[in-house]
Amino acid sequence: MAEIGDSNVELQAHQQTWHGFTAMMKWGTLGVAIIAAFVVFLIASK
Repeated sequence: MAEIGDSNVELQAHQQTWHGFTAMMKWGTLGVAIIAAFVVFLIASK
């Protein structure tokens, strides 16, 4: 377990990890949506 004084450091590390994860998910979702739209366009144009 973390010492009481380390809780602020751990919270900051957790927040950095969480913000990085959410940013990655947002960009990943956008990328997948663009690729999916492109694939649908390719299929529809045949």
